[in-house]
Amino acid sequence: MRTAKTVSITLPPDLLAKAQELAQREHRTMSELFREALRRYMQGSDAAWEALLTRTRAQGRARGITTEDDVERLSDEYRRERR
Repeated sequence: MRTAKTVSITLPPDLLAKAQELAQREHRTMSELFREALRRYMQGSDAAWEALLTRTRAQGRARGITTEDDVERLSDEYRRERR
Protein backbone atom coordinates (compact mmCIF):
# COMPACT_ATOMS: atom_id res chain seq x y z
CA MET A 1 0.00 0.00 0.00
CA ARG A 2 1.27 3.45 -0.88
CA THR A 3 1.95 5.67 2.14
CA ALA A 4 2.97 8.84 0.32
CA LYS A 5 0.43 11.47 -0.68
CA THR A 6 0.51 13.61 -3.81
CA VAL A 7 0.79 17.36 -3.29
CA SER A 8 0.34 19.99 -5.93
CA ILE A 9 2.33 23.24 -5.79
CA THR A 10 2.41 26.30 -8.01
CA LEU A 11 5.72 27.79 -9.13
CA PRO A 12 6.60 30.73 -11.33
CA PRO A 13 7.95 29.54 -14.70
CA ASP A 14 11.52 30.68 -14.01
CA LEU A 15 11.68 28.86 -10.67
CA LEU A 16 10.21 25.72 -12.21
CA ALA A 17 12.81 25.78 -14.98
CA LYS A 18 15.63 26.14 -12.44
CA ALA A 19 14.23 23.30 -10.34
CA GLN A 20 13.93 21.04 -13.39
CA GLU A 21 17.50 21.83 -14.46
CA LEU A 22 18.79 21.12 -10.95
CA ALA A 23 16.88 17.85 -10.69
CA GLN A 24 18.22 16.74 -14.07
CA ARG A 25 21.79 17.77 -13.21
CA GLU A 26 21.63 15.83 -9.92
CA HIS A 27 19.83 12.84 -11.47
CA ARG A 28 16.85 13.28 -9.14
CA THR A 29 13.14 13.35 -9.64
CA MET A 30 11.29 16.58 -8.90
CA SER A 31 9.72 14.83 -5.91
CA GLU A 32 13.14 13.94 -4.50
CA LEU A 33 14.34 17.49 -5.03
CA PHE A 34 11.38 19.05 -3.23
CA ARG A 35 11.44 16.51 -0.39
CA GLU A 36 15.09 17.29 0.24
CA ALA A 37 14.45 21.04 0.06
CA LEU A 38 11.62 20.72 2.58
CA ARG A 39 13.74 18.60 4.93
CA ARG A 40 16.54 21.17 4.84
CA TYR A 41 14.11 24.04 5.36
CA MET A 42 12.60 22.34 8.37
CA GLN A 43 16.00 21.53 9.87
CA GLY A 44 17.02 25.18 9.47
CA SER A 45 13.86 26.30 11.22
CA ASP A 46 14.48 23.87 14.08
CA ALA A 47 18.08 25.05 14.43
CA ALA A 48 17.05 28.71 14.45
CA TRP A 49 14.36 28.03 17.07
CA GLU A 50 16.82 26.11 19.28
CA ALA A 51 19.36 28.93 19.00
CA LEU A 52 16.70 31.46 20.00
CA LEU A 53 15.66 29.35 23.00
CA THR A 54 19.26 28.94 24.11
CA ARG A 55 19.91 32.71 23.96
CA THR A 56 16.70 33.73 25.68
CA ARG A 57 16.99 31.09 28.41
CA ALA A 58 20.52 32.27 29.19
CA GLN A 59 19.35 35.88 29.34
CA GLY A 60 16.45 34.90 31.58
CA ARG A 61 18.70 33.02 33.98
CA ALA A 62 21.07 36.01 34.11
CA ARG A 63 18.10 38.15 35.18
CA GLY A 64 16.91 35.64 37.78
CA ILE A 65 13.96 34.39 35.72
CA THR A 66 13.65 30.67 36.33
CA THR A 67 9.95 29.78 36.16
CA GLU A 68 6.83 30.56 34.17
CA ASP A 69 5.53 32.33 37.29
CA ASP A 70 8.51 34.72 37.08
CA VAL A 71 7.61 35.50 33.48
CA GLU A 72 3.95 36.15 34.38
CA ARG A 73 4.91 38.35 37.35
CA LEU A 74 7.33 40.43 35.27
CA SER A 75 4.79 40.75 32.46
CA ASP A 76 2.17 41.98 34.93
CA GLU A 77 4.61 44.45 36.45
CA TYR A 78 5.54 45.79 33.03
CA ARG A 79 1.89 46.24 32.04
CA ARG A 80 1.13 48.08 35.30
CA GLU A 81 4.05 50.43 34.72
CA ARG A 82 2.86 51.18 31.18
CA ARG A 83 -0.61 52.28 32.32
